[in-house]
Amino acid sequence: MITSKTFVFKALLAGVAGLLQAGSVLAAIPIAHWTQASGAQVYLVQSQAIPMLDVQIDFDAGGRRDPPNQIGLASVTAGMADKGLLARADAPALDENALGEAWADLGAAFGAHASDDRMSFSLRTLTYPDLLSKSVQLAARQLGEPAFPQPVWLRERERINAALREANTRPATLADRAFAAAVYGQHPYGFEMTQESLARVGVADMQALYGALILPCRAKVTLVGAVNRAQADALVTQLLSHLPAQTPAAACPTLPPVAEVAPLTQASEQRIAFDSAQTHILIGQPGFKRDDPDYFALTVGNYILGGGGFVSRLTDEVREKRGLSYSVGSGFAPGLHAGAFTVSLPTRPEQAEKALQVAREVLAGFVADGPQETELKAAKDNLIGGLALRLDSNRKLLDNVASIAWNNLPLDYLDTWTQQVDKVTLQEIRSAFARKLQPQKMATVLLGRGL
Repeated sequence: MITSKTFVFKALLAGVAGLLQAGSVLAAIPIAHWTQASGAQVYLVQSQAIPMLDVQIDFDAGGRRDPPNQIGLASVTAGMADKGLLARADAPALDENALGEAWADLGAAFGAHASDDRMSFSLRTLTYPDLLSKSVQLAARQLGEPAFPQPVWLRERERINAALREANTRPATLADRAFAAAVYGQHPYGFEMTQESLARVGVADMQALYGALILPCRAKVTLVGAVNRAQADALVTQLLSHLPAQTPAAACPTLPPVAEVAPLTQASEQRIAFDSAQTHILIGQPGFKRDDPDYFALTVGNYILGGGGFVSRLTDEVREKRGLSYSVGSGFAPGLHAGAFTVSLPTRPEQAEKALQVAREVLAGFVADGPQETELKAAKDNLIGGLALRLDSNRKLLDNVASIAWNNLPLDYLDTWTQQVDKVTLQEIRSAFARKLQPQKMATVLLGRGL
């Protein structure tokens, strides 16, 4: 029996090194997929090189499900999920300190967080039989029996309020907030938690959200580690066993649809005066959804435009040739809805107009004409060469497989990724960017001194 916490933590760290070797062969990453009787969908990658298991459980319970007057409800609900457990007939209640100590004794970890689209729970544990069974039992309790203690919530609310007040003093935060509102309008992706919306959230609201959305029939469970299919199926059943079941699974309540992000109909520009050392510039619009067929053309194209760091066109034109910014880049943020396309850069106030002009010209030129053949080859080489670094640990592999599960991508997505990147053509990039981006209709935000 493993009793040394030190040994457990060392083994977890050693596991990363083992996976660097195990993940070096990228030709085949078989993903097994099945649906349990509860309706839970399971995705498994067996990795027997080290005795470790990583699990992610995703639910359609992210920020896009927040009530309009309670923005931040999903986020704080996830944050409160590890603040204590309710008592059961065969197990005592645990406060947040006792729960933390229980996880430390196991050398394992369980946590939750919410993004715009999903609420995610993650478990990391060694797979030695005595440790694995106890970790899964405790994770099942934490997933199914969070206490949401009122005194802890009052304390946490004050802490979050203090963080919000501090965030309101940072120029980058204020610029991002104004940009999100300009790009997303009334779509939930553009909403942000405030002190006012936080004040409307109570423990009863968290319990109601949790009870309505965190159900086995809604779960997508991804496992990467040293378990076989039979073990994985049993583990998932146990992990979800303390949640309310829908019988049959087909009776799972249908969630209301969330409207798509509306395209921008005209250009907008906001100039926000703020006494900061640099002017923050953001240019963009709604981009595309993660399952868009143009994904690879847009990914490769954006690497050339501004996603490739020092080898990107924006960096070359804005930083290297003109010295207008130390850092400039572009990116897409695809999700279940069209996440923003953004060009961002900070610059000195006296250079803001010139930097904005050059960034706009580079963007418009790229959308109109696309990349050059030399740029395309370099981008493909860098993206393909960097794939191994995206899969060199249990955690990274889990993130990728969970993304496949969440976005309903093909199970061979990772196996064919390099081929998909390699076959992107200049014309496909030009056509995809022309379809998705309208430089003449983008939102622009400048925040800084003298505006």
